[in-house]
Amino acid sequence: MKLNTDKFIFKIIIVFTMIMSCSDIPSNISDDLDQPDLSEQKLDFLGITNKHKLSAASKRALQWSNDQLYNNDWYFEYSVYDLKGDFAYQEGVVRRDPSAIIKHQGKYYTWYTKSIGKTDGFDGDINKDKVFPWDRSDIWYATSEDGVIWNEQGVAVSRGPQDAYDDRAVFTVEIMAYKGMFYLCYQTVGGPYNKRVKNQIGLAWSDNPNGPWTKSPKPILSPTDNGIWKGNDLQDRFSVIKKGDFDSHKVHDPCIIPYKGKFYLYYKGEQMGEAITFGGRQIRHGLAIADHPKGPYVKSPYNPISNSGHEICVWPYNGGIASLITTDGPERNTVQWAKDGINFEIMGAVKATPKAIGLNRTLDQEKAPLEVLRWGLTHEYKNYNYQYIRGFKIKKK
Repeated sequence: MKLNTDKFIFKIIIVFTMIMSCSDIPSNISDDLDQPDLSEQKLDFLGITNKHKLSAASKRALQWSNDQLYNNDWYFEYSVYDLKGDFAYQEGVVRRDPSAIIKHQGKYYTWYTKSIGKTDGFDGDINKDKVFPWDRSDIWYATSEDGVIWNEQGVAVSRGPQDAYDDRAVFTVEIMAYKGMFYLCYQTVGGPYNKRVKNQIGLAWSDNPNGPWTKSPKPILSPTDNGIWKGNDLQDRFSVIKKGDFDSHKVHDPCIIPYKGKFYLYYKGEQMGEAITFGGRQIRHGLAIADHPKGPYVKSPYNPISNSGHEICVWPYNGGIASLITTDGPERNTVQWAKDGINFEIMGAVKATPKAIGLNRTLDQEKAPLEVLRWGLTHEYKNYNYQYIRGFKIKKK
């Protein structure tokens, strides 16, 4: 009898809840979360006429702080411009994905992906052809006296020998200078390059930005191995039995930042059987942490730490980490910040962003939220086959 009574009471609660949710009952403002600011000035600014009839959007708006409403420190627009010297466009050559800019002995340095020749795609012989613009690439570097005229210096990190984890391509590099040492982290692919191949992250280090560089004998980060492909077609990356973690297919776009006595490796994850959602490609960012720049790196239990984004673009600011979220996902084209480097909040939205940003880490990152973006490097597609490195600068509203 007790069981039947409990079921009856439960049904009454459900029915009452449905009636209340469908009724035209005025909102009780005092019950809203955190008692939103209902000052006449704020209501007028937001265009809210009836504070007793608030939509979900209006309730969110009333939660915004005055800084969020009036402060434009996190908003920017940008322009791009051609560079000179070896960064001028060169037919037949791919230069793309520039690293951050650092300064050493009066010169600016940057590292980047370089390959030669057109892209063949996957329809031919993948053992001989070039399937992507960044396929069959090495990491090169260039220097500049003024940030405009760049002189190519040569290969910094090359592909590994046959059967190595990086024998097909090394690309999308980032630089970290720390206590007299220089660290390059980058993507790697081992051949053959099919659509199911799993990208990893490599590391090289030197006591001089001109090298020579010592490469890690194995990757410092790999995809989480918990997805299951469906079938044996190596050119079908969408068919899966189990998708696995957000980074079960590829780990991309690494960037290491010294933070709170440790080393935070931010990266882009791609999932097996990647879906196209309302926000576009299903791309998210992750974090791995180490006690030493060379690792070992342990993935954060809070991964993924974003629900959107593409290339990693992060910098220290105000005791936390700022992140520019680009290209993919429902929160694309936003600037975010996390006090702990993990739990990011949206600080502002922008119309668009430069591609593959090479931040200028010679600038004072703590001066203002976007100081590190004042000028830097980007890449541009001349066409699908060939890309080249350009400069960008931002203007504040």
